[in-house]
Amino acid sequence: MQKSIVVVGSINLDLVAGADHIPRVGETVIGRGFKTFYGGKGANQAVAAAKLGCPVAMVGNVGDDAFGTQLRNGLNDARVDTACVNTVEGPSGVALITTDLRGENSIVVVPGANGHLTPKLVEKAAPLLERAGFLLTQLEIPLETVDYLAQFAERHNIPIMLDPAPARELSQALLRRVSWITPNETETLELLKTNIRNGDQDYCAAADRLLACGAKNVLLKLGARGCLIAQGTLPKECVRAFSVNAVDTTAAGDAFNAGFAVGLMRGYTVSHSAFFASAVAAISVTRPGAQPSMPSGQEVERFLEQHPTAPTKQPS
Repeated sequence: MQKSIVVVGSINLDLVAGADHIPRVGETVIGRGFKTFYGGKGANQAVAAAKLGCPVAMVGNVGDDAFGTQLRNGLNDARVDTACVNTVEGPSGVALITTDLRGENSIVVVPGANGHLTPKLVEKAAPLLERAGFLLTQLEIPLETVDYLAQFAERHNIPIMLDPAPARELSQALLRRVSWITPNETETLELLKTNIRNGDQDYCAAADRLLACGAKNVLLKLGARGCLIAQGTLPKECVRAFSVNAVDTTAAGDAFNAGFAVGLMRGYTVSHSAFFASAVAAISVTRPGAQPSMPSGQEVERFLEQHPTAPTKQPS
């Protein structure tokens, strides 16, 4: 029986306004459109992995409002197992997102029900977690819950991937328990409390510092520059990004994480998994919204047939 990916994380409704540019402080701009999408970093990663054909279960919270019903239905429609999605009193989580004409975005997340995903609630999902082939989590839920999940993964020898977003400082104890940490540049800056210049040597140095902090494996997500893989003392690898016309970069990182986890679950090498994840993310940014932008497995296969290139290079 194929093991599943279990995602423990946030479930949000995204309220998305499009404008010519993202407003500066104190500025009011006229929007070009408004839409709602199912979102939340946890739910995004669950839906992305499910659309790629992997069995996926979600552990999280929705509120007892109308949004909560919609969000649960959206996960069910994507064939994500929602048996461990709780309904709690109060509002569901929401994200207020502004996108500009280049596809860049600015996001404010209001946790709502996600802020009540306690270790005790996650503990109730232990039978599901124990059967997982891979655990995925993020930081839109309480940090104590992420700590509990990492300890659970360590006790049961289950690989766990942490997407450290929104960015915040993390303990070495947590980092030591994580199989993969996957920060983008902003999150890396927050983790290390230092700036990163745009060069391979600087990214390699940043990855080395994260490894020194206790992380077992590091994957730096560098947007249009691709990603950098650092596995302990092994040589580092850079995997290029695909060149596409971005419409909306919302959830591109979630698409990448899901694709990377699915690749590893399928037995791909780490570099091949990152290359596969890059294709998933590339397709996602050509479409608006979070979960609606996630591609199917067949779409990724067709995309890779059209872009058959060598996936990796050694950092210079």
